[in-house]
Amino acid sequence: MTVVLAHSPAPSAHAAFASALEQARMSGTDLVLLNVSSNDALADPKHASDDVLAGYLAEGEQAGVATRIERVVASDAAEAVLETARRLDARLVVVGVRHRSSVGKLLMGSTAQRILLAAECDVLAVKVKR
Repeated sequence: MTVVLAHSPAPSAHAAFASALEQARMSGTDLVLLNVSSNDALADPKHASDDVLAGYLAEGEQAGVATRIERVVASDAAEAVLETARRLDARLVVVGVRHRSSVGKLLMGSTAQRILLAAECDVLAVKVKR
């Protein structure tokens, strides 16, 4: 079993990573950092840079947690996270969340909300402390 972090470069990213790393460490399992981006991956703001991901891998190694990166190109980020969690038999999915206005949620939807409601395993939502 594994912990899957749904990673997107956002203000909540490092807080979500720290929580996912701690959950993996406490449960003695590995951590998969999943970065989902659109078909225009390099132009997509959700595409994490190699330098940032290398930093997370180093932090995982320092904490003694087997950490690996998976990158997926998909039009539906929530479904890509859910499918990865199923494929890996994840015990936990960790997502970073942020406050959005009602209009923002209506127009854009909420990837985190879809993951929370549809995941077959536990989900930990992590927000940025203000």
